[in-house]
Amino acid sequence: MPRKSFVPGAALLVTVALAAGLTGCSGGSATGTSGGDGKGGDATAASPSAQPGRYQTLPEACGLPSRGTLRTMLPGDDQQLSQADAQKIYGGRADITYDTDRRVGCQWTRETTAGTRHLTLDIQRVVSYNAAVSDDDRAQELYLGKEQAAKIPSAGSDTPSASASPKDAPKGQQKPSAGATDANGGQDAAAGGKKADGAAAATSPPATPSGSPSATPSDPTTGAGSPLAPRVLDGLGDAAFLNDQLITTDSGVHRDITVVFRTSNVIVTLTYDQWSTDKTQLPESQELQDKARSLAGELADSLSE
Repeated sequence: MPRKSFVPGAALLVTVALAAGLTGCSGGSATGTSGGDGKGGDATAASPSAQPGRYQTLPEACGLPSRGTLRTMLPGDDQQLSQADAQKIYGGRADITYDTDRRVGCQWTRETTAGTRHLTLDIQRVVSYNAAVSDDDRAQELYLGKEQAAKIPSAGSDTPSASASPKDAPKGQQKPSAGATDANGGQDAAAGGKKADGAAAATSPPATPSGSPSATPSDPTTGAGSPLAPRVLDGLGDAAFLNDQLITTDSGVHRDITVVFRTSNVIVTLTYDQWSTDKTQLPESQELQDKARSLAGELADSLSE
C-alpha cells in the first residue's frame, strides 16, 4: 500500500490555526477580566488616596509633662517628699493599651489636706482606612464629636469669645472656679486596634469618694457670659476646646477641667480635677483652668517638635 506523502505546508497551516484559536480564547478571557479591573483602576486613578497624617507613632505619655509642671498641678502641704515618694507621685501610672503607636495615656494623683487632685492624659493617633478620607479629616470628625458631646458653645455665639482666657476676666470680677468632663472618645473602630479592657478604666480618674454625683445647677463663675465658661480655644493645635464642670456628691464636691485639642491626626484629652470634702470650699475655677491650659500648650509644643 503506497505511503501518504507528508506535506509540511499543511501541517504548518494547522499549527497556525490552532495557535490563533488558543490566542483568541485567551485574549477574550483577558479582555473580560481587564474590563472588570479596568473600572476599578479608572476609579483609583480618578480618586487618589488621601494624605496620611503627620504622626506615625506616639510618645510615652508619662514622660511628656515636665516635672516642674507636675509639681505645680499637684501641690502638697509644703511637706518634703522622699525621692521614692516623689517618683511615685510625679512619675505617673501609664495606661495599659494594646498598641502604643495608636493610643497612650497616663494618670497622676496627689492627696493633701486641702483635697485630692487628679490629672489624666489620653493621646490617640487616628488612622483613616478610607482612601477618600485623610487621617487629618478623620481625626477632625472624631474631635468634633467630642466637642458636640461636651455641648461646647460654638465661636461667635452669645457665650464668651472662643479666644477668651480666664486671665481676661473683667477687673473686679470675682475669680471663679470650674470643672470639666472627660470628652475622651473611643478609638476609631475601623482601625481595629482597641484598648485593653483595663485601659478604659485606666483613662478615667482614679477612684473617688462614694456618692451619687450631680452637676451643680448654677455656677456663677462659669455661667453664660463668664470668660471661664466652657468654650472653644484659639491658638492650641488645629482645634481645641475647654470644658468646666462643678459636681457635687454626698461626700463632697469636685471641679473637673477638660481640655481637648487636635494636632494633625492626633487627639489629646487632658482632664484635671480637684476634690474637696468641704462643700463650702469650692475648688477655684480660674486656677485649675489656667494650669490645665498651660499644660495643654506644653503638650502641643512637645508634639510639634
